[in-house]
Amino acid sequence: MSRPAPTGGGSRPAHGAVIPCGSRDARPSSDGGESTRNAMRRILDTFYEIALWASALCLVAIALLVGVQLAGRILDGVLSLIHLPRTDFVILSLAEICGYLLAAASFLALAPTLKSGTHIRVTMALAVLSEPVRRFAELFAFGLAVIAAGYMTWNFGKFAYVSWSFDEVSTGVVRVPLAYPQAMMALGALVLTIALADELVTILLRGRPSFRAAEEAYTVGKEN
Repeated sequence: MSRPAPTGGGSRPAHGAVIPCGSRDARPSSDGGESTRNAMRRILDTFYEIALWASALCLVAIALLVGVQLAGRILDGVLSLIHLPRTDFVILSLAEICGYLLAAASFLALAPTLKSGTHIRVTMALAVLSEPVRRFAELFAFGLAVIAAGYMTWNFGKFAYVSWSFDEVSTGVVRVPLAYPQAMMALGALVLTIALADELVTILLRGRPSFRAAEEAYTVGKEN
């Protein structure tokens, strides 16, 4: 006499049986893509923050150099008043070195200031556009900006490479290799290109730049 097949909710599936799609074991995981995007966002934000801190350090270096030179001149003035020998302390090529630091600071700060919404953009025309048209205009503008920034990065990199290959130096008393400030400008332009491409992708996915809320707050004077 044959044995009847077991029935009921507690039965185990036979070997090779297909598990229903709604079961717990077959449920696809959607956390992988989200975690990858979050990790990429953290990496990019850290990248921009490092560039901002590097820019700030360049400005601090300028302030320190100018402050030391100013202190030396004040000291010489005091010594002259009391008829003592002057120190004649001078930082050689101060203006030239500060100019290079300022160029590096300016380019390194381009990307983080863009992401914070503090770039000066002509938004008067964008404000009167509908959201679909404004999205298209933003895509067009950022697409052109990515191309222009990439072209700028490539040329700054070429300038730095040529200066390094031929050992080009500045004409001041302190012979500064020109490849160093040019490389910092190329690096800042590269970070800007990445930030612009980041915003282009953000507009494609979300319909608006990530900094638009902060930009609108600055425009209407509601920043905190």
